[in-house]
Amino acid sequence: MAATMRNVDEIRDRVILCEFDVKNVHTTDYPGNYPGYDDTWSLQKFQRNFRIDLVQMDETSLEFDMVGIDAAIANAFRRILLAEVPTMAVEKVFIYNNTSIIQDEILAHRLGLIPIKADPRLFEYRNAGDEEGTEIDTIQLQLKIKCTRNLRATKDSADPRELYLNHMVYSKDMKWVPIGNQADVFADIDIGPVHGDILLAQLRPGQELDIVMHCVKGIGQDHAKFSPVATASYRLLPEITLMETVEGEKAERLKRCFSPGVIEVENHGGKVVAKVVNSRLDTCSREVLRHEDLKNTVKLARVRDHFIFSVESTGILAPDVLVTEAIKVLMTKCRRFLSELDSTEME
Repeated sequence: MAATMRNVDEIRDRVILCEFDVKNVHTTDYPGNYPGYDDTWSLQKFQRNFRIDLVQMDETSLEFDMVGIDAAIANAFRRILLAEVPTMAVEKVFIYNNTSIIQDEILAHRLGLIPIKADPRLFEYRNAGDEEGTEIDTIQLQLKIKCTRNLRATKDSADPRELYLNHMVYSKDMKWVPIGNQADVFADIDIGPVHGDILLAQLRPGQELDIVMHCVKGIGQDHAKFSPVATASYRLLPEITLMETVEGEKAERLKRCFSPGVIEVENHGGKVVAKVVNSRLDTCSREVLRHEDLKNTVKLARVRDHFIFSVESTGILAPDVLVTEAIKVLMTKCRRFLSELDSTEME
């Protein structure tokens, strides 16, 4: 009976990686599916099991564990990060002069994809019919630059960096032009491109750019330029179990089958023995299953309700702020859904 219960626990809680397939992929712990298991959902049980563990964070990236949820919720959270957390991006480009070799359409597209350092929470969405922006819904940027010859360059020089001035147009050349009272409201905020070293165009003497850009608030669902993350992904926590003691040369080969740091070898009584040190580092390549004498020594699995999230911000907002905003969006969706249920019951 105990063995049967262990098998059921494995089916419910683990995704098993085999040589030619993956088992226990689908969620099966719904009410009434397993005799002796109470799978009815309760808030108390969820609060007891759910947790978020911060693993690593810096200015642009964040790694954290989300434990105790279903894959559908984890994926909804990932999709919200990609497509429903708002940012500010260039929406309208007014090109008054462009004598460079880059076509207006290509240049406008490049400008639109540049991340703009501005907190979207301080702005409103622009109404669909509004042609002119206001200080509460629009950021205005200007790009005005002209290439000239460097009169101080040596006669025998062939280096464009020495021959010309302003021949490389970078995102740092996009300057913020305050609208209305923005200069006072955002006096302590440096609004502009997140990265100043993005190459936009190359010019030669006599060529110039005179462009005005309007940035508005939007979400990645409307256009990818509004997406606040470079990437947002998750993976299940790997679990590696040694089914038997692996010694000697086999232990060394077993170690090489996994990512560095997953398996280490230790000296026990003069024998080299393999030991699982950190399953989290494994990429689940299943390389070990290619070796006939090793494939039965380990069991490869993933914990079904343990998600390792990796969030990389474009720099517009800090990654921890993005996660917080995504949770707010998810909560708003839940409230809207409950409200719709209540209105349906009343009808």
